Amino acid sequence: MLKIRYLSSKRLYLAVLAGGDAVIQDQAYLNKINVFPVPDADTGTNLATTMRAIAEGARSHPSSIKATFKSIANAALGGARGNSGLIFAQFIHGLSKEIGPEPRLTTMSFGESVSRAVQHAYRAIAAPVEGTMITVIREWAEAVYRNRLKTTDFVELWAEGLAAARQSLRETTQKLQVLARAGVVDAGAKGFVDFLEGVLHFMSKGRMKRHAETVEAGWTLEEIKTPAKDKSLEFRYCAEALLTGTALDADGIRDIVRGYGTSAVVAGSEERVRLHVHTNAPQELFQALKDRGTIAQIKVDDMRRQYEAAHAPKAKIGIVADSACDLPPEVLDDLQIHVLPFPFSFGEQQFLDKVTIRPHQFYEILKTSRVQATTSQPGQRTVLHFLSYLADHYESLIFLTVSGKLSGFHDACRSTVAALAGKRITLIDSRNVSAGIGLSVARAAAMAVAGASHDEIVAGIESWIPRTKIYVDVDTIKYLVRGGRVSAAQGMIGGILHIKPIIVLDKEGRAESGGKSFSRAANMAKILRKIQAAAASNPVHGYAVVHVHNRPRADAYARKLTVLLGRAPDFIIDAAPVIGVHAGIGATAVVLQSE
Repeated sequence: MLKIRYLSSKRLYLAVLAGGDAVIQDQAYLNKINVFPVPDADTGTNLATTMRAIAEGARSHPSSIKATFKSIANAALGGARGNSGLIFAQFIHGLSKEIGPEPRLTTMSFGESVSRAVQHAYRAIAAPVEGTMITVIREWAEAVYRNRLKTTDFVELWAEGLAAARQSLRETTQKLQVLARAGVVDAGAKGFVDFLEGVLHFMSKGRMKRHAETVEAGWTLEEIKTPAKDKSLEFRYCAEALLTGTALDADGIRDIVRGYGTSAVVAGSEERVRLHVHTNAPQELFQALKDRGTIAQIKVDDMRRQYEAAHAPKAKIGIVADSACDLPPEVLDDLQIHVLPFPFSFGEQQFLDKVTIRPHQFYEILKTSRVQATTSQPGQRTVLHFLSYLADHYESLIFLTVSGKLSGFHDACRSTVAALAGKRITLIDSRNVSAGIGLSVARAAAMAVAGASHDEIVAGIESWIPRTKIYVDVDTIKYLVRGGRVSAAQGMIGGILHIKPIIVLDKEGRAESGGKSFSRAANMAKILRKIQAAAASNPVHGYAVVHVHNRPRADAYARKLTVLLGRAPDFIIDAAPVIGVHAGIGATAVVLQSE
């Protein structure tokens, strides 16, 4: 058998990649057995995302194993997802702090380093629970520490540690009743054992492990008892973020985070701190953290929607939209629609559209802030994580995006969807915005719940898109100037003349002029005439009124449209910040979908 007397920088780097690969291969199984701390079935996805972040971001430093460990730790902290991902990242960060400057690791020095590194992981967790990943990490480290004096061979040392980890994994069901009732081991702990197995296989065989067997402890997918379908979640959101700065106070940040929920983990260094918590108040949490460092890489998962997808779906087909889609929360909840939020920022502070800040909060800031709000797209890793999770729990997905002529997001999603080979995901350019997407998304979700096929829903959407029109009544063009939609010269002339433009979308989804007036009253009259003409040509299937922090004007439109069309709007809603930042405070829009 191959013997390894020391770990060099390159050997360590490749071993970590091999361990991560084993976790990625076991992603679906880890999702299936995830019942603690909440049964949202995403532990495998979170750990796989963390391992991919290491593979993409870490680098081997030939002359310094400590520098290599630091690179791995930084990549892990930067891309860690979920409770387990963050605990793993903090353990690796602890190792990067505890190993010495020597160019090679011996079994002696490694055993001592992992023993000390465990305490870093424990300190990161607000309320450690035994019988989970942290227990298996500790008992593995204890075994490695005990055996450091007995062998100079890393293969033998790792095999002894792995045996202890597997035993600890089996015992998780004895320590947590929720695991015993479900008949599974802890998912995060299983992921750590996967990692150790991948490393050992690489050390002993010199190649990546093809993870054919999914579990060592004797459970199979068919034997797992999923949580009761009526189980409620005390906290709805899984909130995560990276804080950057100098001299960050991890203990102070941890005190704030634990005050907003459970499963709090705060890990990192004085320059980079990553946090995780289950909470019902992500807006308030990030408001409380805004002075503790620069908030970036915000992620907020809706655990209720995740639970429904994994254990109580109303349909076999998942309907997905980005947050440029405006629909009332009760419609999203009733039809189990999944929404991927757009990020945007004021200066260095980042927000998630409708999640870490609500529209009315955003518009209050927008009215007074001297800093221009900027919108951006969710990163490819975020989109991959989001779609990968859903694809594991639905037979297929249909994803409607904001108009590709207004944003590059649709085109950016093409490569992500292509990367999910073997998953049926249909990506559709809505060629619209706001409730123009929302009306189609709600209709598609209702079809899915009623049992329509994937192809039937896609055909329906494609037929509705050209029959969905939006008319935007703009109050001031200064926001269009700020966002580059109108030139500064045009803005100056428009301001002097008090021009009130009407914006519509052409058949490809491009913004174009639908007319202009010198008063809001004249704009309203023009839009009402356009809608009356459209309704006379084709029966109205549904319509909605959208406003940018201007409910009185939206109500005025609704009253007139109710008389004109003989029915009230499907809904009246404040526009998503990612839309309102361009249309501007006071803008109002009517969306009409014909039969």
